Amino acid sequence: MGVRLRRLREERGLTQAALAKMLQLSASYLNQIEQNQRPLTVPVLLKINAVFGVDVQLFSEDDDVRLIAELRETLSDDAQSEAVSMAEIRELATGMPAIGRALVSLHRRYREASDQSSALAAQLGDDWKAPGAALMPFEQVREFFYARHNHIPELDHAAEHLYAEAGLAPRTVHAGLISWLETRHGVRIALNDTGNAQRRFDAASRILHLSADLRQGQQAFQMATQLAFLEIAPLIERLSTDPAFSNDEARALARIGLANYFAGALIMPYGPFLAAAEEDRYDIERLGRRFGVGFETICHRLSTLQRANARGIPFFFIRVDRAGNISKRQSATDFHFSRVGGTCPLWNVYEAFAQPGRVLTQIAQMPDGRTYLWIARTVGRNDGGFRVPGKSFAIGLGCDIRHAERLVYSRGLKLADPEAATPIGAGCKVCSRSACSQRAFPQIGRPLAVDQNQSSFTPYPAL
Repeated sequence: MGVRLRRLREERGLTQAALAKMLQLSASYLNQIEQNQRPLTVPVLLKINAVFGVDVQLFSEDDDVRLIAELRETLSDDAQSEAVSMAEIRELATGMPAIGRALVSLHRRYREASDQSSALAAQLGDDWKAPGAALMPFEQVREFFYARHNHIPELDHAAEHLYAEAGLAPRTVHAGLISWLETRHGVRIALNDTGNAQRRFDAASRILHLSADLRQGQQAFQMATQLAFLEIAPLIERLSTDPAFSNDEARALARIGLANYFAGALIMPYGPFLAAAEEDRYDIERLGRRFGVGFETICHRLSTLQRANARGIPFFFIRVDRAGNISKRQSATDFHFSRVGGTCPLWNVYEAFAQPGRVLTQIAQMPDGRTYLWIARTVGRNDGGFRVPGKSFAIGLGCDIRHAERLVYSRGLKLADPEAATPIGAGCKVCSRSACSQRAFPQIGRPLAVDQNQSSFTPYPAL
């Protein structure tokens, strides 16, 4: 509050002595208030109101709280910069609020410029990148898989070889992995409380600790992931040295992603899995029962079946939470996920949250006229106990409409009827559908045509 009082005094061209006399305070007492060494009491506030006629709300802490929140978001946006403590942020907001607001304004303009460059990238194609723009480590890993259509043949072949050598089979893979780890690597399995980690390997004791909350299929996946580091470490290391990864963090994340890919390929080996998928018409739940894994794992594996001369349907896979955050996305084809401003609320992946556990289907058409069949369902678990927040996600699996007849989910749908498709987009900021009633933002780079008598975009909701 002292900074605001000093700013008010300077705006009126008063010295400390002159203001102290007007407020009937000693000059030393006023100096202590301005230096935040003394509180700004109610009697002093009333005197300021009487002398200057200003609203006492000028000295409310509400503006500080808002500025602190904005500065915290601004200064935490760059993961590469030095962390700024809350004490320093609070000191900046209260001691130099004008500088704090300037930082927030600069950051806002930076984000707008970043959104515009991303929107341009979406229009020019995924290979285009703004000059000087650097991808985050997890984005580098995602682009590595995307560039390969989410298919790594070396890992698939290695997994098939180990599957045969270990004598694994779909309904005995869990027991088979336990036996192989112990006989081949001297590693024993222990189910216990591992905290937030699902898997922890103690190399000294040769014990692989798995979370006791994991289902049997999840345990098998974690064992297979550990086997990747034990069996094919040189291959993983070679793949993780790809020039696409610019730093050690990106390479470390890549090694985990590659190990997870191998785990899925080991539990669901390419040849048998593709044959089963074709036989079951890509029925995800039937495949889950056959291979002993969950809905999300099957969807993820279906998006990797792009081996030359033995291709499955080219799927795109996505996982989102209720807030629209995309935590996983993989594509075996050229579907462009939005990189700017969220995704489309008309997409059935969000409707899945309203009907948990139910498989929803949707024929959706993008603004360029391409049409897709989408399957969506929620997944989640709550094993943290009473009042501990659980995990809840929506899984989306999509393919071009020309492949839809091969899926069991096309039954009863009017695939050839253009009126049956829901018009969706990649996200409001890059979507050209000007007449969409769900539009939340105008399209970046195009002026918003506003008719005060009729407009599909309203910046404020009607009361």
